[in-house]
Amino acid sequence: MKLTSIIVEDEETSRQILKNYLKKYCPNVTVLGEAENVEEALVLIRNNDLDLVFLDVEMPYGNAFDLLEKVGDIDFETVFVTAYNHYAMDALNAHASYYLMKPISIDELIKAVDYVTEIKIKEEALQNQVLAPKTNTVNGKITIPQLNGFEVINTSDILYCKADDNYTEIFLNTNKKKLVSKTLKYFEDILKDTSFARVHKSYLVNVNEVVKYVKGKGGSVVLSNGKEIMVSASKKSGLLSYFK
Repeated sequence: MKLTSIIVEDEETSRQILKNYLKKYCPNVTVLGEAENVEEALVLIRNNDLDLVFLDVEMPYGNAFDLLEKVGDIDFETVFVTAYNHYAMDALNAHASYYLMKPISIDELIKAVDYVTEIKIKEEALQNQVLAPKTNTVNGKITIPQLNGFEVINTSDILYCKADDNYTEIFLNTNKKKLVSKTLKYFEDILKDTSFARVHKSYLVNVNEVVKYVKGKGGSVVLSNGKEIMVSASKKSGLLSYFK
C-alpha cells in the first residue's frame, strides 16, 4: 500500500538521511515535502492529503507537540524521530504510531512503516465495508464517508442529488448540502429500490418531494423547496410511472 508523507525536521542532514532510507528501504512511502519548523509543517499538513508524518520533537519556534495542537483533528499517523528518549511518554499520549531514536535504525524504520501500513490497510478495509454510501431498506438510511468517520442521512431528507464531475452534491430538506466523492450513477444504483428517479443526466430526484410537473418535450419537475429541474425526454416515462 502506498503512503504519502512529509518529514518535519530542523536539521537538513537528518532530513536527507531519512529521505534516503525511505527511498531505499520503504519504497511504498512517498515524501511529498519537508519542513524545518512548525509553521512550514502546518502549511504542508493543510495542503496535502497525508498518511504519515515523520516528526522531530525539538524544532525552532515550537516543538512537535505544539504542532499537533495547532493541527487539531489529526487524520494521519505520526512517527516521532528524536535523539531524546524522555519524550516517549509524551509521544504515547499524543497517540504516536511509533517512536524512532536517532541515529535511525533501518530495521526500526522498516518496522515503523510496516506498522503504519497495516493500520492504513485496516482503515481502508473498514471504509470499503462500512463507510461507503449504502442503502438500508429496513430503516431508509444511507451513510456517506467523511474524513473522520461517516454521517448517516435519512433518504427521506434528500430532495435531490446533482452530478458534479466525479462527485455528487446531495441537497437536503434542511437547506444543507453534502459533497460526496461518488458519481451520480453510484447513488442511482444504491437508491434504485427507493422513491428516487433519474430525471436528467445531472439530476436524481426524490419523487416524494415532487409537487408539480410542467409539461414539455421532457418537461420539468418542481420540488417542495421550489427548485425546478428539467426532465430529459428519455427519462420522462420513467418519472411519470411513479404517479400512475
